[in-house]
Amino acid sequence: MLIVNSPVEEIKEIQKDIFLQKIYSPEIARQIKPGQFLNIRVSETVTPLLRRPFSVCDVEGDYIFIMFNIFGEGTKILSHKHKGDTIDILGPLGNGFNISDDFDTAVIVAGGLGAAPFPYLTRLLKDKFEIFSFIGGRSINDVITFNLVNVKTATDDGSLDYFGNVVQLFEENLSSLKNKKLKVFGCGPNAMLRALKDVCISNNINCEVSTECAMACGFGICQGCPIESTEQSDKYLLVCKDGPVFNVKDVII
Repeated sequence: MLIVNSPVEEIKEIQKDIFLQKIYSPEIARQIKPGQFLNIRVSETVTPLLRRPFSVCDVEGDYIFIMFNIFGEGTKILSHKHKGDTIDILGPLGNGFNISDDFDTAVIVAGGLGAAPFPYLTRLLKDKFEIFSFIGGRSINDVITFNLVNVKTATDDGSLDYFGNVVQLFEENLSSLKNKKLKVFGCGPNAMLRALKDVCISNNINCEVSTECAMACGFGICQGCPIESTEQSDKYLLVCKDGPVFNVKDVII
């Protein structure tokens, strides 16, 4: 875990209200694993001063990328950074996806901004594994397919492709994947993750999900991001320290 002041190289709006920021940070780029996150202090002088967690979207050489929408003052400040501005980054944090499991086909299931951690995972897997990506959103404007492969899309309002939610889309395509050794990687709203967990457990499919929670410290000191473990009813894990990636069998989402 490092604390670094890293310069912004570029920021661009990749689709309406979705921003991709490229940051020069070789120290973190060398260490980061897909599914881990960064805690970023967006400003030293303007409230809010608390750090904000961001998934690492991609890594390219000495550069890391984060993807975000504007949701509050912190991300608004971040979206106005210019080339050469520095940002205070704490990371890499948490546990990422396990890509050494026994599988031959990776299935990505993401809803909305839950697509953010998957370009980097795709980059690491695409030369070794077959990948299928199921990406959903409330409407066409919420579907993010940036740097993903073999994409099928779903929208709740039917404005793009499949009319329904992304887990339903995945479930309807399971028959075409039945002869493959699957591992599912998911990220999105908790309701989506609960539905994905049910489908994967019912079909005996290995599944890991990246969970989301408000985090203050990012490494377990504040105890502010509990998630219930399935091991026993009174045991809680921490999203920032024990996650944010969990096997769906291990937690109650």
